[in-house]
Amino acid sequence: MRIATWNVNSLRSRIDRVEAFLERHDVDVLALQETKARVDQLPLMGLQARGYEVAAAGTSQWNGVAIISRVGLDEVEVGFPGMPGWGDPVEPEARAIGAVCGGVRVWSLYVPNGRKVDDPHYVYKLDWLARLREAAGAWADTPTALVGDWNIAPRDEDVFDMKQFATSTHVTPRERAAFQAFLDAGWVDVVRPHAPGPDVYTYWDYYRQRYERNRGLRIDFVVGSPSFAERVSGAFIDREERAGKGASDHAPVVVDVD
Repeated sequence: MRIATWNVNSLRSRIDRVEAFLERHDVDVLALQETKARVDQLPLMGLQARGYEVAAAGTSQWNGVAIISRVGLDEVEVGFPGMPGWGDPVEPEARAIGAVCGGVRVWSLYVPNGRKVDDPHYVYKLDWLARLREAAGAWADTPTALVGDWNIAPRDEDVFDMKQFATSTHVTPRERAAFQAFLDAGWVDVVRPHAPGPDVYTYWDYYRQRYERNRGLRIDFVVGSPSFAERVSGAFIDREERAGKGASDHAPVVVDVD
């Protein structure tokens, strides 16, 4: 089975790319982030005609997550237990959706950005990750994949220039500790052994030709439970999907599971 994750940065804008990507790589399950639309606005007919089922969550032009599967889509959950909310009034955002696909529980996750270290959104991000880790304890003994845009670069080698991020989010000790807490609990970054750094990234800002200069960040991950990780036979980052007109600023991450 082939599972992929991709921050698509608007599904309505990139549905043609998504459909072509699914066919080109023969993907069974695709988790999307930043779909940027209500569910009723998503262009799903082409996906459904190809034999895919879709579960999605979205409330506006911000955030939004989805799972596209041709190997089953069961036990769908929108939001994980204890997931914190944001806003005034505080409400859950469309940042997490889970489903069982081909015997694997897949969670499509769009971790809050954090904005700035002194911003309330940064506190929200850390709380969101802590609550996710607590919820993940109930899934650790089954084949489970926590996939998506984590908005964290766990190691210096995951950043093109640490000096430029000295005062930024994504690389702070507290964010990295939050990511490491999953690994300490037995979860596995299943892609790193197959796509080791340095200079291996999943995100390149549109600013100043950063893709062309390979000035990126590695912030998109497939983090698996032990029983999922032991079944992973390969993984890669489809860097070329970031190229060309109309590309998302993220590249898809693909994992093969026996």
